[in-house]
Amino acid sequence: MVDIEHQKSQQAAVRERAVEFESRYAENLLAVHPDLQESARTLIRHLAARQDDTADLKPANSVADRHKTAILGERPQGRDVGIMVTMPPEAADNKSLVAEMLDAGMNVARINCAHDDEQVWEAMIRNIRQASRISAVPCKIVMDLAGPKLRTGELRPGPRVTHIRPRRDPMGRIIAPRRIRLIPDDVVWQGTKVAVVPVPRDCIEYAHPGDEIRFKDTRGKKRRLFVVDKDDKGVVVELFKGAYIATGTKLRLCRREEGEKLSYRVGKLPIIEQPLLLRPGDTLILHRDAIPGSPAAEDHEGEIIEPAHISCRQPEAFEFVSAGDRISINDGKISGVIQAIEDEHLEIEITKAKPTGSRLRADRGINFPDSDIRLPGLTIADKKDLKFVIRHADAVSLSFVRRPIDIVALQDELDRLGAGEIGLIVKIETKKGFKNLPKLLLTAMRRYPIAVMIARGDLAIECGWERLAELQEDILWYCEAAQVPVIWATQVLEHKAKKGVASRAEVSDAAMSQRADCVMLNKGPHILAAIRMLDDILRRMQARQYKRSAQLNKPDFAGDEDAA
Repeated sequence: MVDIEHQKSQQAAVRERAVEFESRYAENLLAVHPDLQESARTLIRHLAARQDDTADLKPANSVADRHKTAILGERPQGRDVGIMVTMPPEAADNKSLVAEMLDAGMNVARINCAHDDEQVWEAMIRNIRQASRISAVPCKIVMDLAGPKLRTGELRPGPRVTHIRPRRDPMGRIIAPRRIRLIPDDVVWQGTKVAVVPVPRDCIEYAHPGDEIRFKDTRGKKRRLFVVDKDDKGVVVELFKGAYIATGTKLRLCRREEGEKLSYRVGKLPIIEQPLLLRPGDTLILHRDAIPGSPAAEDHEGEIIEPAHISCRQPEAFEFVSAGDRISINDGKISGVIQAIEDEHLEIEITKAKPTGSRLRADRGINFPDSDIRLPGLTIADKKDLKFVIRHADAVSLSFVRRPIDIVALQDELDRLGAGEIGLIVKIETKKGFKNLPKLLLTAMRRYPIAVMIARGDLAIECGWERLAELQEDILWYCEAAQVPVIWATQVLEHKAKKGVASRAEVSDAAMSQRADCVMLNKGPHILAAIRMLDDILRRMQARQYKRSAQLNKPDFAGDEDAA
């Protein structure tokens, strides 16, 4: 009897708080899109209920499926959860790859505006639309605005050289030659499995199996290439000793049957990137100006005489950091502490890296977890890209959302451009964004349709990996209460996509992702296998789990202390 009276009392308290919360958020409710009015009220009742540690709330889902379909498309046959895949650059040229991705289970294609350009994006979209039409597999297209993400700048260009080595056994003995393909220097090679060296077309035409190509590598070592095959793509040669071949290396083709020798030069090879190698205790200089980065300079005894340095693409963030603040780079693989702030750079002491050194390359993410970085949510580059996005995409993602004003800026720009009903996806990847989630949802609800992406990589870096499970759980609950679709993103089956083999941990993670409405995979050489594996996991888990069934407790990390 006591328990029943307690439940009644608790329910009455929730009802009273619901009225209070509806009054508190009245202004937000007035601005919500008509199709999302009831969802917004459900979210507010959810917020009211969660002021108790053990409030049990089962939000209504009568229109949730309609909201999901509006932004993520029709659900695939036999699978409730969508699969979003980040388009690799090859999707612009390889129509069959895109068709295979759809056949494997993709039903949402993601294009990241932080990479490539409009010409590449347009080719990707053309291939996606064509493959979708031919296969009769619906596929939504989502384009990510880069947003104010902090990234490392460019590195100083390295040499145009390739190091080719034969196969050796564990004892270092050569057991097989290395095969190299010589291709005409006026074509672009799309393959990745074999070493490729560009040469003039005449060299390809005159070379035949049995001929030799002699040269001196960059060290002055004499080497020979033996021609073993020829096809419509070029010439295949074998190398039995390691060699460094550079752009401009002189080649001498020795034609066996004709008894003549012809000279050629190696064409333009790709630039070899020289990443910074950082160890615990090292100093890293982070520049304001776009100074190309370079590794530390050492003297003849191996002592560092100049520290490694690289620039930050968004130096305006320097105004919001202080000495003693932490910095996390490259998805947390490298960490450090700001030791000094100078007019033109930050001086950082590396505190976390591999003992043997961690490599830092261009265009890697930078986070300042202790700093309140206040950059515009919609950058100049975003506004430029948005003109393309509204003409070609079904939805646009806003990255690094921190405050409602970030969403308002995008909504205003969409209205100015006459974007109509293009979908809006809010990416939650910052501590501030998580804290402001209720207000972000209500602000996003001014347009229709909408969704939320849990960008777990940056979110974990800012809030701590130990908090990630808790944070993503809260986001799932908030969004279910608001009947807003959720996209589960970052590092899902990443090892499978990149290496071809999934770890046990990421298979479990993929199984948990079934609780969301869509799951995002990143690109990789084995992306088709990753899509098929995720499709299989989601179908198997569908019969065993539906959404969430845990108790709700009062979130100690949420609030709306930043209303602006």
